[in-house]
Amino acid sequence: MTTLALGLGGVGLLCTFGVALWFPLAAVVLWVLFLETSPDIWLAGLVGGYEVIIGAMKGIGLALALALALRGGVKSDRYNPGVAYGAMFIAGLAHGLYPGLSLLSSLRSLVGSAAPFAFGFVKPPSGWSRAVVRTVIAAPFCTVLFGVVLQLAGVHVMYDLEQGALRLGASGEPAFLAGFALIGIYAGLVVLSAGVRRMEVVWLLVNFAVLFATGARVPLALAVLVTVFAVLQPYSPVAARGKIMFLAACGALASLAVIFANALSFIRVFDLVQLGEAVNLSHRDLVWPYFESAIANSPWVGWGVGAGKYVLPVTSTLSASIGTNAAHNEYLRIGAEGGFIGLALLAVFIGLWAWRGSRFLPRAQRRLLRLIFIAFALHAATDNVLIATTSSIFFVWVSALFATASNRPKGDL
Repeated sequence: MTTLALGLGGVGLLCTFGVALWFPLAAVVLWVLFLETSPDIWLAGLVGGYEVIIGAMKGIGLALALALALRGGVKSDRYNPGVAYGAMFIAGLAHGLYPGLSLLSSLRSLVGSAAPFAFGFVKPPSGWSRAVVRTVIAAPFCTVLFGVVLQLAGVHVMYDLEQGALRLGASGEPAFLAGFALIGIYAGLVVLSAGVRRMEVVWLLVNFAVLFATGARVPLALAVLVTVFAVLQPYSPVAARGKIMFLAACGALASLAVIFANALSFIRVFDLVQLGEAVNLSHRDLVWPYFESAIANSPWVGWGVGAGKYVLPVTSTLSASIGTNAAHNEYLRIGAEGGFIGLALLAVFIGLWAWRGSRFLPRAQRRLLRLIFIAFALHAATDNVLIATTSSIFFVWVSALFATASNRPKGDL
C-alpha cells in the first residue's frame, strides 16, 4: 500500500508540475481550493494515509513553486523564514536528535516546514497574484459547498457536536475551516483597504459567517480585532460617516447577541459564554508540560526539526484520549525543536520578512498587513499555525502580495 501510494504520489507530482508549467493560474487555483477542502480529513477517511496525503499536498505546493521558477525565474528573498528552519535543522543534527526522531523524519519535517515559504523565491507570471488573492477569499465558501456534497453522498459529516453545540467543519474539521475563513477575512480586508467595493463586503460577511459557524473563539476574536482596525485606521478608505455606522452596527449586533444568547445556545460561541467553559477545551494544559520538559532538557538549540511529533508520542495514552499530540502552541513546539535560539531566529526572520515585503504596499494596506502578522503571532500561542495546512494558504497569499507590491499601482489588487 505504501509503495503504491508513493508511486501514485510521484505520478501526481509530475502531472501537477506539467499543468503548472502551462497553466500556472489554473494550477494554483485548483491547489488552493483542493487544500482548503482538507483532503487529509475526508480523503484519508476514504483511503487512509493521513501523513502521505499531507506530504503530497505540500509536495504539490513545491512542484507549483518550481514550475513558476522555471517560467518566470527566481528572485532573492533575503529574510525568507525557510532559512531559519534550515539553521534549526543543522543545529539539531549537531546537538543530537530527539529520541525516536530519525534523520529522514527530521529532513521530511524540514521540507514540510519550509515548503509554505517557497513561493517567496519565485517571480510569478502576470495575473497569478490576483488569482491567489481571489481564490483565498472565495475558497472557504467553496469548501462549505463541497462539504454539502460530501454530506449528501454520505462520505463525511459536515458538522460536529461539542457539548451539545454545533460546529461547522464542512469537508474537514471546524478548526481548519476556521483558519481558512480567517485568512479569507484577512485577504478581503487588504483588498478593501484599497477601496470599498460592495462585492468585497459581501465576501467579507460570508467568511465571517463561516468563521462564526465553526465556533472557533480565538480566530473570531482576531478577525474582529483586525476588521475594527481596518475600518477605523486613519488611512482607511471608509469615510467618517461609514465609520460611525460601522461602530453603531457593531454595538447593535453585540446587544442582540446578549439578548438572544439563551436562544442561540446551540451555537458553540454562545454556548461557551453561557456555560462559562471557554477555556482549555483542547486540553492544552495537559500537553504543554511535555514540551516544556523537552525545552528544559535542551534550552538553546532544541532537539531538531520534527521533534514536536515525538515529544508526546502519538501512541501515548494522553494522545489517544484527547485525539492529538500537537502542542497547540507554536512557541513551545519551535522551542522544543530549535531551542531559544531557533525560536528567536524564526521570529526575527518572519518579522523582517513581513516588514520588508510589505514596504511597497499602499500605506493602509501596509499597516493592515503588519497588524495581520501581529495577529498571526498571537494566534500561534493557541494553535498550530505553522504546521497545519492553513499555513500553506496563509503564506502563499502573503507571497502573492509581496510578489507584486513593488510594481503594482497604488490601490490595485
